[in-house]
Amino acid sequence: MPLTQSREILAASHLDNVRYAIRDLACVADEVTKQGHKILALNIGDPITFDFATPPHLIEAVYKAMRDGKNGYAPSEGIRQALESIRGEAARKGISSVQNVFVTTGVSECVDICLSALLNPGENILTPCPDYPLYSAVLAKLGVELNTYYLNEEDGWQPDIEDIRKKITPRTRAIVLIDPNNPTGSVCSRQMLQQIAELARRHNLVILADEIYDKLILDDDQHISIASVAPDVPVVTFGGLSKNYLAPGWRIGWGIVSGDSAVKPYADGIVRLLRARLCANHPEQYAIKAALEGPQDHLVGVLAKLRSRRDLTMNWCRSTPRVSCVSPRGAFYAYPSIDIPERDDVFVKELIMQKHVMVVHGSGFGQKPGTQHFRIVFLPDEKTLSAAFQAIGDFLRERYG
Repeated sequence: MPLTQSREILAASHLDNVRYAIRDLACVADEVTKQGHKILALNIGDPITFDFATPPHLIEAVYKAMRDGKNGYAPSEGIRQALESIRGEAARKGISSVQNVFVTTGVSECVDICLSALLNPGENILTPCPDYPLYSAVLAKLGVELNTYYLNEEDGWQPDIEDIRKKITPRTRAIVLIDPNNPTGSVCSRQMLQQIAELARRHNLVILADEIYDKLILDDDQHISIASVAPDVPVVTFGGLSKNYLAPGWRIGWGIVSGDSAVKPYADGIVRLLRARLCANHPEQYAIKAALEGPQDHLVGVLAKLRSRRDLTMNWCRSTPRVSCVSPRGAFYAYPSIDIPERDDVFVKELIMQKHVMVVHGSGFGQKPGTQHFRIVFLPDEKTLSAAFQAIGDFLRERYG
């Protein structure tokens, strides 16, 4: 007689620390939707959900690749024309010491592979606080303890260079820099980039530069790539099609490894992991050349919409009691501070249930003790944003006076 399975099959214990606040709220929203309510979603950074469209010449490039039979496996590091275009983009960004480039299944895979190729047991990397939750999730999966440095809200959410300096230990291998930043919308100054590069140089650290929003600069500034500021420092610069080119569902990202020859063993380790997972999506890689070398006209309309919606968001923040916000300078996120007598995750869940507006709590990204925030995605049109802000304002007044 066969034995009956009587014990639970438990997930690995290191997954206890894996959180993804942006999507973990979906179960609350699902309950509200089942009750017949429509959710005003200000939580997911997917432009295609709103009034943005993938540029037609990218779609045509992928369609042609599919018609031409480019549907098998691709080279593990990426197809040749894509890699050549990425090298051209690196040159336009002022990155002069490129050692290797590669294509991944979105920047998410790029992050996973680059962390996995770098970290040994007991080592750590410095990640920003607040940060994009992917980094802490991957580190939890790898069994690596968090070592976070603060972004300074009083200094426009620039990295706190003294906090970075204090957090570097003999076991620290890298610094993560998200620029433009998610969730705050900040953009690093040249002076700040130079200071971070000098710390990396002095302590033999890799810089992992997440620049997925580098063309979405909302003021008159120009984005500066940290790899261009420090050509001798080991840097992996992340980019992709998801945000600048409005194709998040295609899952196409890339990495640019730069620095002096000391980075080559690490670059070789990345390639070994790329081979182990076969390849990124094949036909979609043909959109990389179309994106980077083709017309950029779509960015004019995208930036006009984002600036208008950023300004609407900031006007609401300035006029709403209990809310204050550093004006975002890049990407499409605002990260207001809220003065409330309860945790911001409670605020967010109650807001969904009572007013059917979905934002993400600041504690899901990390924040200084004693502070409360929430993240707004200002991709929706002005009418939708205005309705959402009216509902949030009503909720603040009714709940907190």
